[in-house]
Amino acid sequence: MGTIIILVKLLCAHLISDFILQTDRINEGKHEIGIKGLCYQFLHSITHAGIAYLLLADWSCWLIPVIIFISHFVIDSVKCRCCKDSISTFLVDQFLHIAIIVTLWFSLCGEETVLSHFYAFYSARFWLVVMAYMLMLKPSSVLLGMFLKQWTPSSSNAQSLPKAGQWIGYIERILILTFVFVGSFEGVGFLLAAKSVFRFGELSKAKEIRTTEYVLIGTLASFSVAILTGIVITHLF
Repeated sequence: MGTIIILVKLLCAHLISDFILQTDRINEGKHEIGIKGLCYQFLHSITHAGIAYLLLADWSCWLIPVIIFISHFVIDSVKCRCCKDSISTFLVDQFLHIAIIVTLWFSLCGEETVLSHFYAFYSARFWLVVMAYMLMLKPSSVLLGMFLKQWTPSSSNAQSLPKAGQWIGYIERILILTFVFVGSFEGVGFLLAAKSVFRFGELSKAKEIRTTEYVLIGTLASFSVAILTGIVITHLF
């Protein structure tokens, strides 16, 4: 298996397990005290190990899922018991998990020739694109939610659809990422203009200036995450 594609698969496994398969119930359950919280921690950690094992598809390499299970269980246990939910806690947690994945990658692969690196990198393009689209979903949503937490209005609009804002964010970031991949930046401009017409038109009154600024910050942050991710992935290959 190519060197780089191993790393990308391990990162994809992390994103799938930590953001797609981890439901709100599991996330809340991990913070509970006692056996119940440990059971949720075990379930979440074994999911990480299992997905990594399946994506690698190297059935003799059992040490990697074992290390991923143990490290994830320990890191998340410390985070849930000793740290408050914040953007700094989230970033440190993700950094530690990714650092362990990179360390495992180095220890597993060792040195390879430049030619094998080239072919591995070419094969990794598909997984890089998959990872980019996964980043546009819950990972970006969690990061943006923490970033916007300091400005989030205390009162919520009872007339809005449940989780509508979350899904609007998912769809707009996926569209923007696709526009960047195909080189259609005018599509990004059209999407921003369309959202401005539908979303900002109702916020033109002076008394709604706080809500307008909140929506504007959220929109620009969401667009920035998608555009920067697309540019970085595009320039990698």
